Amino acid sequence: MRAHDLGNRFRQTRMQRFLALLPTVIDRPVRILDIGGTAPYWHALPGLYARQDVEITVVNLGDREFDDANLRVRKGDARDLPEFRDSSFDLVHSNSVIEHVGSWADMQRMASEVRRLAPRYFIQTPNYWFPIEPHYKLPFVQFLPSPIRSRVRDKVWPDHSIELIAARQMRALFPDAVVERERFAGLTKSLIAVRQG
Repeated sequence: MRAHDLGNRFRQTRMQRFLALLPTVIDRPVRILDIGGTAPYWHALPGLYARQDVEITVVNLGDREFDDANLRVRKGDARDLPEFRDSSFDLVHSNSVIEHVGSWADMQRMASEVRRLAPRYFIQTPNYWFPIEPHYKLPFVQFLPSPIRSRVRDKVWPDHSIELIAARQMRALFPDAVVERERFAGLTKSLIAVRQG
């Protein structure tokens, strides 16, 4: 199985788990905030895209702002979203973003915003201890000393921060969540913090 196909399979399984949270929201429309996502991600989900009873807001640093059916794309920083009041959403979703926001303090700021903005959330990140670093598709890169890791990052992902975290750190960031493990070949590939509200 190719890596792309495997990644898609994990995303589909992950999305089924995320969709299981929707029935826990009584009020309609269901308001979803995707921190760091993209419009094409949601366009590929006909189960949610263009539904009348779902409102999706995507916040990302680099996106242009636009509205499309039930989807709104806005510029914003995961670490500081003052444009949204407390509990503005029913559910926050974020897929492979928290490892890119910067330092531990930056991750704490993002986690605080996630918990502030909705009673339910679903936050996924690659696991630090999985042997293949997912951004570089190379083994053990995350274990290299920081200066060497920075040089590799600058060649593959210039202008990006990448700091993988482990389950203990995920639990510290999201103490009111259950941290689920996404496994591959018996090893924890990704971590998902889920708060059901």
